Amino acid sequence: MAKIRTQKPGWFSGKALVMVLYILFLLIPIYWLINMSLKTNEEIISVFSVWPRHLTFDNYKTILTDASWYMGYVNSMIYVVLNVVISLTVALPAAYAFSRYSFIGDKHLFFWLLSNRMAPPAVFALPFFQLYSSVGLFDTHIAVALAHTLFNVPLAVWILEGFMRGVPKEIDETAYVDGYSFPRFFTRIFMPLIASGIGVAAFFCFMFSWVELLLSRTLTSVAAKPITAVMTRTVSASGMDWGVLAAAGVLTIVPGALVIYFVRNYIAKGFALGRV
Repeated sequence: MAKIRTQKPGWFSGKALVMVLYILFLLIPIYWLINMSLKTNEEIISVFSVWPRHLTFDNYKTILTDASWYMGYVNSMIYVVLNVVISLTVALPAAYAFSRYSFIGDKHLFFWLLSNRMAPPAVFALPFFQLYSSVGLFDTHIAVALAHTLFNVPLAVWILEGFMRGVPKEIDETAYVDGYSFPRFFTRIFMPLIASGIGVAAFFCFMFSWVELLLSRTLTSVAAKPITAVMTRTVSASGMDWGVLAAAGVLTIVPGALVIYFVRNYIAKGFALGRV
């Protein structure tokens, strides 16, 4: 009889310990950010402590009551949602065309889309600034949303094309035989089949647009200034306001964490099945 090989408990415990230590190491910056947000600026500068000696929520109160702070979150959320909607609306039919049809220059066009994603945002900051200033879009939410589509649409097309290629073409043909029009087939049958891919694409579009700083700061000044730009302007006559800046950083993490929570199942399927 063949011997059954069992895993040694010590080996399992060792791997678990390494994993726990690694997770704790990753959580240190987040904990330290929360720790700083609950301290006064004087305590942050003067002493080193692993927890607040004088617990205070004044930093969060400043952000939630000062319009120059909380409007940064509102502005960011507006253009991020606009960007996700526009990016997915453009990427879905484009990815379907790449996955279902062959045409002259399709591979070159697909590579050109990806090359836009490879370019740094600094390359497009000046052209966008001059263009939007000329047409009256400077310092508007739609300006930042449209600028971010230059990077998010290629990424969304690349992700969605991998999911769509995995759906058999026979489903399209069967739907047409049954009398479905293309819009009805695409929304009623095809999109539910690639729901995980749409979730993954929406997640990456949201995260890039939420954390991007250069374009959002260059294309806004007052009315549409995002929180990432507001956080870079915390220097006063008394110096850097570390506590308020740390509190702003904690609140900036919250929307991303909520998005991850609601699309976590789609993300898991996307990493397992799609082209990510």
